Amino acid sequence: MSSKRHILTAVAWPYANGPRHIGHVSGFGVPSDVFARFQRMSGHEVLMVSGTDEHGTPVLVLADQEGVTPRELADRYNRVIVEDLVALGLSYDLFTRTTTGNHYAVAQELFTGLYENGYIFTHTTKGAMSPSTGRTLPDRYIEGTCPICGYGNARGDQCDNCGNQLDPIDLIEPRSKVNGEVPEFVDTEHFMLDLPAFAEALGTWLQSKSGQWRPNVLKFSLNLLEGLQPRAVTRDLNWGVPIPLESWRDNPNKRLYVWFDAVIGYLSASVEWARRTGDPEAWRRWWQEPASEGYYFMGKDNIVFHSEIWPAMLMGYSGQGDRGGDPGSMGALNLPTEVVSSEFLTMEGRKFSSSRRVAVYVRDFLERYSADALRYYIIAAGPETQDTDFTWAEFVRRNNDELVATWGNLVNRSISMAAKYLGEIPEAGELTDEDRRVLADSAAAFDTVGEHLNHSRFKAGLQETMRTVAEANKYISEHAPWALRKTDSDRMRTVLHVALQLVSDAKTLMTPFLPDSSNKVYAMLGGTGTWSAMPCIEAATDTIGGDTETSEYPIITGDYGDSEAVWASVPLRPGTPLSAPTPLFTKLDPSVADEEVARLEQEAVE
Repeated sequence: MSSKRHILTAVAWPYANGPRHIGHVSGFGVPSDVFARFQRMSGHEVLMVSGTDEHGTPVLVLADQEGVTPRELADRYNRVIVEDLVALGLSYDLFTRTTTGNHYAVAQELFTGLYENGYIFTHTTKGAMSPSTGRTLPDRYIEGTCPICGYGNARGDQCDNCGNQLDPIDLIEPRSKVNGEVPEFVDTEHFMLDLPAFAEALGTWLQSKSGQWRPNVLKFSLNLLEGLQPRAVTRDLNWGVPIPLESWRDNPNKRLYVWFDAVIGYLSASVEWARRTGDPEAWRRWWQEPASEGYYFMGKDNIVFHSEIWPAMLMGYSGQGDRGGDPGSMGALNLPTEVVSSEFLTMEGRKFSSSRRVAVYVRDFLERYSADALRYYIIAAGPETQDTDFTWAEFVRRNNDELVATWGNLVNRSISMAAKYLGEIPEAGELTDEDRRVLADSAAAFDTVGEHLNHSRFKAGLQETMRTVAEANKYISEHAPWALRKTDSDRMRTVLHVALQLVSDAKTLMTPFLPDSSNKVYAMLGGTGTWSAMPCIEAATDTIGGDTETSEYPIITGDYGDSEAVWASVPLRPGTPLSAPTPLFTKLDPSVADEEVARLEQEAVE
């Protein structure tokens, strides 16, 4: 066991303008949870934080359409997302929201520190306005042709095709995503983050990550350095964090830009978590100790915010950019150790799109299929290093062939025979060379799989785990304990003991990937207590959305320190009673794939 590390698992903040679909959680959700669970099992101090991102124009636009206030809309989808992520088993230490008074205070502190160090300045720019409503159109609500690469659906803040930062006024033939009209551009004063002042420091920092980050993430980030431009950190809105400066604080139509306050959420959530534990300074162990590590998980459309902008903000607040400066009142803050970005998941050959109804929402999915089946597919066939297409046929195949017929079959046949023949875990007699080999191979898998997971190679880790499962199935088939029962009962006991040890090891290797079913296997093997703790929903209170009175809202948290799960082969206890197991996974009829594709097509038409 390596020495204990402090590991921040910072998970991208899902936007609170609707339920999340499986494409979302394939990027930020499942990979981060696999990582956090593995690190906890390895004995490290993990702090996994995130929450719902609730400010900005998308919330305003949808609230207008539905005839509710932005706060009411954010409240609704905050709860929906919280419930869905708990159902998926994501083990947040704290999942909160960006509308809390705590978040407002931390976001304003970061702004103030950057401003006092000279990295934020005012600038009059051209802002997009809707001619029909007179309201500001945010950059992301303007589309047009990218002036750099010619991509026809570039956003006003960034081109998803070439990755360059953009200004909406530079788009060719700009149009409003709200109603299609051509925006008007008028003078407006905003605060800007001086990103060019960090170009040299960012370049040095990024170059130091060579060989450590996923190549696609590092290459993309380095390519962006040449085009760094000052970026607005405020917007003409009335829904968001107020600007913490005199003559600006009470301006009803100027707020911090949503992207600026959202990335600060990693820090504000850590501060909130610490306060809730009764140790308000505990967050500093993850944010200020030099040896602490921070891993940030998101989809590739968020790379620029986590590998360029957020590090620049941390540098500036800590006084580490071209202009120097002094750390703010919270002190110097750690930069990310790694930005772990997944590529895009498409759906039956099409890009996920809630507006076009090309989506399968987490809640709808989990009403029909298990959370672990989805988690397995996301890791085994998901977009870890390249864009991947989700197909229902492949989901059904992997569920039936790999979960049911391979892993589920190993669990069922091993425990069923031991329960039926003996009623308990038998003691092993004299081991053969083959027994010792397969046990040693199983134990060695912890180092191999652990190395993969420690470096966010989740697919490779799962493949190695499934290889050990296949080896265990092969061992049972070759040694046939059902036949030995009639010819050599002592040898049968030894074979069943070895088989059950292999099941126990595989259960442990599977735990980061499939926590719910691993808990079931632990119980089937006679385990007591909590194997791998699951998240829960609790009520919290704070001021919300700038209100002066406190309100109650749901958070995700969990007591993961009580888990029995450790990243090692733990010897079984002979004599532990066993009973007949229940099926671990449900086999799906092949017709399910056709039914789901038809459902998707029907929803897209409606």
